[in-house]
Amino acid sequence: MNNNNKIRLLLSAYQCGVGMGSVSQIGWEWYSRLSESCHVTLLTHSRNRPALAAAGAPLADSEIIYIDSEWFAGPLYRFAGWCFPRSEHPKFLIASLDFFVYDWLSVRQMRQRLKAGQAFDIVHAVTPVSPLAATRLYKLGLPLVLGPWNGGLASPNTFPEIMQAESKWLYSLRNLGRVFDRLVGSTRHAALIFTATQATFAAIPVQYQSKCRYLLENGVNLDLFPPAPYPPTASASNPLQVVFTGRLLPFKGVPMLLEAVKALVFPVQLTIVGEGSERGRLEQMTAELGLSDTVRFTGNLPLAEVAQIMQQAHVFCLPSVRESGGAVLLEAMAVARPVIAVDFGGPSEIVDAAVGVKLPATGKAAVVEGLIATLTDVYERPQHWQALGAEGRRRVEDNFSWAAKIAAAIGFYRQLLEVRQ
Repeated sequence: MNNNNKIRLLLSAYQCGVGMGSVSQIGWEWYSRLSESCHVTLLTHSRNRPALAAAGAPLADSEIIYIDSEWFAGPLYRFAGWCFPRSEHPKFLIASLDFFVYDWLSVRQMRQRLKAGQAFDIVHAVTPVSPLAATRLYKLGLPLVLGPWNGGLASPNTFPEIMQAESKWLYSLRNLGRVFDRLVGSTRHAALIFTATQATFAAIPVQYQSKCRYLLENGVNLDLFPPAPYPPTASASNPLQVVFTGRLLPFKGVPMLLEAVKALVFPVQLTIVGEGSERGRLEQMTAELGLSDTVRFTGNLPLAEVAQIMQQAHVFCLPSVRESGGAVLLEAMAVARPVIAVDFGGPSEIVDAAVGVKLPATGKAAVVEGLIATLTDVYERPQHWQALGAEGRRRVEDNFSWAAKIAAAIGFYRQLLEVRQ
């Protein structure tokens, strides 16, 4: 380590930028916050340059190295979109092959930098957040930190009609990630692996699990998502305010939420924030159910506006049937709102009876029935649900803020460097 005790960090964030999606936001949070306390050299894809420049990057005394593989990524993404116009995950799986070209170019360029005398203490690959992203950065001879990774989640077999729309068969290609990892040697050569969920930890080969430390891949910017007073009690003249935020894709389960809202016998206002291939179908379903005056589609919004909409809610609902993470749940909890989710994947590890309700992941009918019963309970017991929201805020402050997460990561960096001395 250098004399002023500031860690010289090579940070690889393939996705990194403000307003470019949840994973890119994760990359930005790592870069922007680590730049406050470390000497950061950021490796990132050239497509992120406009967003980073608009956000004022490079920050502090950091440096940004842009890796251009667009000659490969552009045609690949267009091909994936042509093959799977409705399904985001298969399209992502195909398009993500570009990461390996980016990684190869990154290693080649950084070897030249090291040979020219540039020095680093640690290399940390933060995005993509999937174990599929096997990196060769260990070949630089530095301690390699991976993650936080969030992956290894199986597909539920209790929602066949939903997963069929998501091209479930293609999820088996995720097993190729293990093949890539064996070939590339990423996990084998890592010094430390951050795992976000139990499913991710279980997917790591047993012989490498001792390298793993728990760290959720998502965090909350508490300045962007401050707590707010609970809305006035819902009544015959004041609709129950329900909010959903997320990509409008089949696995997000929004049709089940619409069916539940249709069955409620009291006034309700549902706000759906987000965009995706299913928006047209959902708007058509809304009209067919006679809910056009009840449901509002906003499209994508800046995070500050998302926070304001969440603050207006009595409850936040994420009926996703295959959610690896659940950042939107943490954001809703941060503004002191109770949450409803399906008991599967990441949400099952975030939500418990102290902050909301987990619906059984046993099938569409059970989720719809659970939504009806739970939303009715929110309407009938507002003080109870207000208390759940307050506990959610406390939990986010203690465990899920970006400040706490970055502090934990730097602590792990220092432990690695002490071992090497």
